[in-house]
Amino acid sequence: MNARLIIGAALLLVGTASCVSKKKLAAEQVKYAELNSFYTQVQTDLKTCRDSQDAAARRRSQLESDLEATRQQLAAAKESNTLMVNQLQSLSVITASQAESIRKSLENINGKDALIQDLNRAIQRKDSLNMALVMNLKSALADVNDQDIEIKVEKSAIFISISDKLLFKSGSYEVSPAAMTVLGKVAQVLNSKPDIDFLVEGHTDNVPISSAGIQDNWDLSTKRATSVVRILQKQFSIDPKRMTAGGRGEYLPLQANDSPAGRAANRRTRIVILPQLDQFFKLLETPQGNK
Repeated sequence: MNARLIIGAALLLVGTASCVSKKKLAAEQVKYAELNSFYTQVQTDLKTCRDSQDAAARRRSQLESDLEATRQQLAAAKESNTLMVNQLQSLSVITASQAESIRKSLENINGKDALIQDLNRAIQRKDSLNMALVMNLKSALADVNDQDIEIKVEKSAIFISISDKLLFKSGSYEVSPAAMTVLGKVAQVLNSKPDIDFLVEGHTDNVPISSAGIQDNWDLSTKRATSVVRILQKQFSIDPKRMTAGGRGEYLPLQANDSPAGRAANRRTRIVILPQLDQFFKLLETPQGNK
């Protein structure tokens, strides 16, 4: 009985000791974890501090480099200023008349620059007026077959090309009644621009003419141009001072005369609206007046 009690007491003591040891172990583990976390934090803070020191060192090095560059720039500027002073001093050898000549040359250069700018504005305005005139002509002649009449702009001139089959019978310089409608529409647009002068050109193919009263293709082309001018003057009241009639004969063909289609294309009458120098300089005066 005593032996059993002793064994029981011993087992009780061992169990109690084991329980106490587990509690201490758990406490120590918690303490270790806290210390480890603190150590990790200290290492992180130390690394951050070192990184900051390295960055500060790099910034300090950069500042020193920038300061040295600034010093060099100041030295170069000082040297440049010294050179400029020396050059200005050397300019004292220029006479007053030479200085005045230089000043006038500079003024002429500025004046030429201003003139070029005004010319560019005038050219742009003239081109705009040409395009407006072309659009008015195309609008007025919208119902005419495109193969019979062509309107285009080339080298600042406007060309209205009318096929001869629309204006004349073969070998004749009498304007057909059917052509009056077309010429009337063209005249309406031209009358709306009374400051514009123009040339009426007659053109033929290279087939020799054999009609009575007509010497050759030169003669035929000139008579046809004159007939159109007379119609524009008498029937549609265009001032004759604005018009010039001329014949080109067969010598300015559009196509080769070796086919019926080519010869038909070459038989035409052109109204050429040429750029006028006096009108151009009027355009040039306008931008200056609006400044």
